[in-house]
Amino acid sequence: MSNQINSQQIEDNDTINIRAELEKYLVHWKWFLFGVILSLVFAFLYLRYSTHKYSATGTIMIKDNKKSGISAELAAFEDLGIIGGGSSNNPDNEIEILKSRKILGDVVDNLNLTIKYISEGRVKNSEIYKNPPIEIILKDSINIHSIDDIYNFTVEINSENDFSIFDEEGNSLKNSIAFGETFLTEDLGNITLKKSNLFDKQSIENKLIVSIFPRDEIIDGLIKAVSIAPINKNSSVLKLSLQSSVLEKAEDILNEIVKQYNLDAQRDKSEVSRKTVVFIEERLNTVGKQLAIVNDNVEKFKTDNKVTDIESEAKLVLESNIMNRQKLINANIQLDVIKSLNKKLNGSDGILPPNLGLQDPNIGKSISEYNSLLNKRNRLLKSAGKKNFTVVELEENIQNLKIALKSSLDNQQKSLQLNVDNLKREANIYNSRISSIPVKERKFLDIAMQQEIVSGLFSYLLKKKEETAISLAVTVPNAKIIDKAYGSNIPVSPKKKIIFLAALLLGLVIPFIIIYLRDLLDTKVHTKRDIQELTSVPFIGDIPHNETNEKIVVNSEARSSTAEAFRLIRTNLDFMLSNVKAEKGKTIFITSTTSGEGKSFISINLAATLALSGKKVILVGMDLRAPKVTEYLNIPDRKGVTNYLTNDSIKLDSLKFNVDELKDLDIIASGVIPPNPAELLMSSKINELFDELRSQYDYVLVDTAPVNLVTDTLLIAKYADLFVYISRANYLDKRLLVVPETLYKEGKLPNMSIILNDTDMKRGYGYGYGYGYGYGYGNVQEETKPWYKRIFQ
Repeated sequence: MSNQINSQQIEDNDTINIRAELEKYLVHWKWFLFGVILSLVFAFLYLRYSTHKYSATGTIMIKDNKKSGISAELAAFEDLGIIGGGSSNNPDNEIEILKSRKILGDVVDNLNLTIKYISEGRVKNSEIYKNPPIEIILKDSINIHSIDDIYNFTVEINSENDFSIFDEEGNSLKNSIAFGETFLTEDLGNITLKKSNLFDKQSIENKLIVSIFPRDEIIDGLIKAVSIAPINKNSSVLKLSLQSSVLEKAEDILNEIVKQYNLDAQRDKSEVSRKTVVFIEERLNTVGKQLAIVNDNVEKFKTDNKVTDIESEAKLVLESNIMNRQKLINANIQLDVIKSLNKKLNGSDGILPPNLGLQDPNIGKSISEYNSLLNKRNRLLKSAGKKNFTVVELEENIQNLKIALKSSLDNQQKSLQLNVDNLKREANIYNSRISSIPVKERKFLDIAMQQEIVSGLFSYLLKKKEETAISLAVTVPNAKIIDKAYGSNIPVSPKKKIIFLAALLLGLVIPFIIIYLRDLLDTKVHTKRDIQELTSVPFIGDIPHNETNEKIVVNSEARSSTAEAFRLIRTNLDFMLSNVKAEKGKTIFITSTTSGEGKSFISINLAATLALSGKKVILVGMDLRAPKVTEYLNIPDRKGVTNYLTNDSIKLDSLKFNVDELKDLDIIASGVIPPNPAELLMSSKINELFDELRSQYDYVLVDTAPVNLVTDTLLIAKYADLFVYISRANYLDKRLLVVPETLYKEGKLPNMSIILNDTDMKRGYGYGYGYGYGYGYGNVQEETKPWYKRIFQ
């Protein structure tokens, strides 16, 4: 029945006890607290001495006509034809231009980002931006752009007048160099250091690290660091952001990027107008010469023929011819413009002058579109190669548009030529009608008509020149600044809250993992729960760890937790022996699995506990192979059981002895170590020994050999009324608990019970008595541990 109950208890213990699992970790709350405090301290130090990064952001609007419309300033000039129809800026392309090496290279050069001044601190170094006490001037710019590695040196300011230079390893390069003096370096050529406006007495004896970076390396870093993206998919507003350890530096870089982008865009836009001006000036020069020749002809004709006003005389005759002449003039102007454009188009891929007043509006739109494609191609070539997909696509579009435009110009030229021919035929008809007019008048009319044509063309070109000058004057930036770069003084990296939260979690997780792994890899017996989970042997008590150096912890005045534990076990022994009916004394055998489990300690103190109850008690050492009783009591070896078994003349009474601490307890030692202990224990005198002791004592406690090492204990087990099996906490491997379980189930050790020795009563999990034994009074002084051991116990 008892076996069934214990087996059922083992099965019940297979379930997870959540409270016990929690207590397994909560008992180490001091470790968790220490871990949290330590991790928070490390987090504080990390935040204190790590390099903080700040984020700066700015917003601009790309003046994309399709999305943002034409500005009010330029709308006033739309009627002049200087605002292209259909030209727009693609924000995606503009983002690539903003991050192009050309734009960022101009930013690096203007802000002098290749040179960094770093103040050397005791723990960390910090960059000095805009206000260093000294300024370095690199004389050889060719060497600066050709360096391919970072060049570092330390400047130590000796006084207000001189300084010294050291390399990265602290070796002296130059000593006592005067400020403003030029000196030669191996990698950078000639260098001059001068004092800045912020140089003061506090700068003396300071050390500054000067780092000179390759220009391409800084540009590559900016390409990766600068983030540019539209605020949404359908918007032409771009958000620029940059993180840096110096907030002001990040703001300056973003503002400079926008500035250089606008300057580059303005140069591109002005290029069309400048080429138009050049074209018009060339035509004005040519037409001006023709006009001068015509005016000279008019003057010569009137001088030679002494004519002042011939037209008034032929006014009535020539009214019908006036309209025809005007049409012929306009047609010739259009034809001359078409020929010039055709010649310009055949000559090169340059910008064509737009809006020259052609009758066909489609040609004007095609010219604007052609110029817009050329501009886009030229701008993309600044940041992309000729084989770039977009560049190749634009090149194809330009060639296709060029062919279409040439075809339109050829068709328009043919149409105008036919119109001119028709107008000339009509003029011949009118001329035949006025054949009665004198020849001089007809010649003058021819000269006057030629004068009017050339003069009209000259006036037209002057007008277009003024319009182009206006377009140059009103060239506006490509990007409108909505918000200049701005950043908060609160660092974005490292994030203070996240670091502290991570430190807090780490401080909790690390002790948890350590405790979990320790318990996972730990195969030792620790608590009563371990015993009851792995065995069905009745458990009668556990002995807490003895904090004192005393070997005998039980006496009439002892009130320590260890002494109270022995008293509790004494009570439980009475229950275990209640079914034993013996007229003589009762025998209690004490054994263990292996040596070192405190078998002798428990034997002596348990015997002392029984003796204090007024009973006659004797302790017999029967561990013949490794006797420990006399050694434990610090007394010399003496005759004992071995001598009694081998010498018939020796009486038991002569073997008994007492110690001062336990005057009511009789003890018989094991004696000398025999060569044949098993055979001695099988002798008939063993029976006589136990019969005699039972007749003289109420309790006979026998300290036997460990059962897992030798068979000695099993040979004398039949003489026991009760077997007390000792297992030591934090010592015995759990896998060895199969030994007492097997002995119990097979009944080899009669009336078997188990005690857990050397337990840590402060482990708050398992089924141990977490409250401990004793009541805080008595005179047993426990050993005082150092404070750090008490904290982490």
